[in-house]
Amino acid sequence: MTEAEIRAAKKEALRLAKSHYENFPVVSFLIRKELRADVAAVYWFARTADDFADEGDLPPEERLARLDEFERRLTALLEGNAREPIEAALAHTIRTRRLDPRHFYDLLSAFKQDVVKTRYADFDELLDYCRRSANPVGRLILELYDVRDEEAARRSDDVCTALQLANFYQDVSLDLAKGRVYIPQNELVEFGARETTTLAGIDDSVFHDCMRLQVERASRLFDCGRAVLPRLKGRIRMEIKWTILGGERILEKIRRLDYDTRAVRPTLGKLDFFALLLRSIL
Repeated sequence: MTEAEIRAAKKEALRLAKSHYENFPVVSFLIRKELRADVAAVYWFARTADDFADEGDLPPEERLARLDEFERRLTALLEGNAREPIEAALAHTIRTRRLDPRHFYDLLSAFKQDVVKTRYADFDELLDYCRRSANPVGRLILELYDVRDEEAARRSDDVCTALQLANFYQDVSLDLAKGRVYIPQNELVEFGARETTTLAGIDDSVFHDCMRLQVERASRLFDCGRAVLPRLKGRIRMEIKWTILGGERILEKIRRLDYDTRAVRPTLGKLDFFALLLRSIL
């Protein structure tokens, strides 16, 4: 691919990143200008694989086949055999920013799991999923900024796991419609909850108590993750703080709903993002 084609591909990845709703700023002005296209290329990879796993009405076997092919294309681009400009752009980002390719394979592993696994026996199983579905993204961001401190990476893992959990709790009804439940099965049993009634909108007190446990546990992970901030400087510190604040705001909105997200999905609006931005800068 020519340099012009790669630049155009990264520009398209930037457009994609800015067009999707997330609970955190994907490519904000806080990201250093020379890194924004690289962040967008990473986001393109994660968003594309996620769509293969989660969007449309394809049967599971077709989803897995597409993810397997996407994995082969990842291996090919890492070997210098990109088929499309966006793949060449990602390869350029991985090479020049010295990103660990294992993070991309971990993400694909999680997306494949999403196709075939719809229940989690306990919180440890859920943590293992988050280790591959969310934590690699935070580690890639640190690597893009050349932060290669292992303690910073561990605290970043706390932030990313908490963000993933917050997303699960705001999407209870959406996930249930897809046949997925991300609340640990042993904890549903412990609280006397049943999918056919509790998650469907009945047994309010049972759902409240179970969700309160989930939300407060995610909140404690955000508290642990804040320890990454003193290890960061400049815009990346503000970016990560903004991200943490966004996740915490989602949890706060769930609390204000008395932990019931079965009928109302809490989201962040423009005013939320602006208010949290001011707090991240101060």
